[in-house]
Amino acid sequence: MEIIKAINGVFWGWLIAGILLSCGIFYTIRLGFPQVRYFTQLVPNLWKASRDSSGVSAFGALCSAIGSEVGAGSLVGVATALASGGPGAIFWMWITAILGMPIMFGEAVLAQIFRVKNEDGTTFRGGPAYYMRRGLNAKVLPVLFSISVILGNGVVYCMVQSNSIAGSFSGQAALPPLAIGAVLVMLVGLVIFGGIKRLSTVASYIVPFMAFAYIILALIVLVTHAEWIADMLRLIIESAFGVQQAAGGVLGYTVQEAFRYGVARGLFSNDAGAGTTPSMHAAANVKHPVNQGLSGMLGVFVTTIIVCSCTAFCILLSGALNGQLTGIQLTQAAFSSSFGDLGYWLVAAAMFLFGYTTLLANMYYGEVNTRYLFPDKKYAVTAYRIFALCLILFGSIVPVVSMWEFADLFGALMVLFNVIALFRLSKYVAFALKDYQEQKKVSDTPMWDYDADIVERYRSRGQ
Repeated sequence: MEIIKAINGVFWGWLIAGILLSCGIFYTIRLGFPQVRYFTQLVPNLWKASRDSSGVSAFGALCSAIGSEVGAGSLVGVATALASGGPGAIFWMWITAILGMPIMFGEAVLAQIFRVKNEDGTTFRGGPAYYMRRGLNAKVLPVLFSISVILGNGVVYCMVQSNSIAGSFSGQAALPPLAIGAVLVMLVGLVIFGGIKRLSTVASYIVPFMAFAYIILALIVLVTHAEWIADMLRLIIESAFGVQQAAGGVLGYTVQEAFRYGVARGLFSNDAGAGTTPSMHAAANVKHPVNQGLSGMLGVFVTTIIVCSCTAFCILLSGALNGQLTGIQLTQAAFSSSFGDLGYWLVAAAMFLFGYTTLLANMYYGEVNTRYLFPDKKYAVTAYRIFALCLILFGSIVPVVSMWEFADLFGALMVLFNVIALFRLSKYVAFALKDYQEQKKVSDTPMWDYDADIVERYRSRGQ
């Protein structure tokens, strides 16, 4: 484990964070600040993006993507970032989200452009492995990426989610973690064997409810601690730049720690640049790739700027950040300061719903990449599903600290492989956005010809 920590220290010290933020700056400039220009269109876009009623809707794909993002990263990851990097880590989470929005835009657009149709004829699959192969004509890179996703999301992240869910309940009640893991296996199995359409349907019902309920709870905490909000915001900013090196002058966090954990947990919360949620965005049956790109930006904003901030504010206002608690226990302690013992159960319920939808998505990401590696082996997907369900059960009893280290490692590898493709394929993202803008001048509903070869279209325009 010390070796893994050392590797993560190199990756997440400055390397991955620098690469990720550089990619965000690059896409922000190349696309003309889309997170600003199209911000007011993010929500209205949802209601007019879907092409027809077949396949997965834009809203369903977005809910599935948000369901994968609003999981342990939003409750456990934020608490871990605060415990390890201090209040300043939240500022760097915000920066990661702001620069992550155009990255997610690019990922979603590329996933749409280079996706392939499933055997049922109505649904699609795609993601980085597919746009690496079809867009770059690469062979080794998509294989390395797929292996990283299967091991990261399909193995480690599944274990992180089940461990966090089990920990949230076992910490308050005498419920054996193994029993909670068994319930999760049953509930996940019921959905994942139904394919992407069943997953998106379930997410469309659960995600809006759980996000809205969690935000309401956080607002109650903010209202009851209103007089401390200004001081809290000042502490976050000062800690991010080393002006205030400690929470309350006691905990000695450095700028590097705030940066490292803020960016790492920010990435874990919204997946921008990691290349996982593009697989979900590829499934959406929308009129134009840019429609799903806008949905991708909305997902990042909701996940990190809204939900993660809710968790961070509640922890900082509660005074629970004392160096003794971390993970889900820190989040529960924060909510219990406002809601008493009920706070523990509220966080446990939120963790269950958040973690459940994330488990579904993580298994789907592993499945998509398994199908890439073994396109002609139908049994491979079934074998993967069974294996992942076993890992969910096993993950409920594994120490969470070791899991987070592996999560950071595979997250770094996914970023490394994916960013290479994002830089090299940015011309197609810019081309799709230009096409959308040109059509917008004459029509409110730009349409994309998904049957045309994007490479040939790009060349025919003299690009």
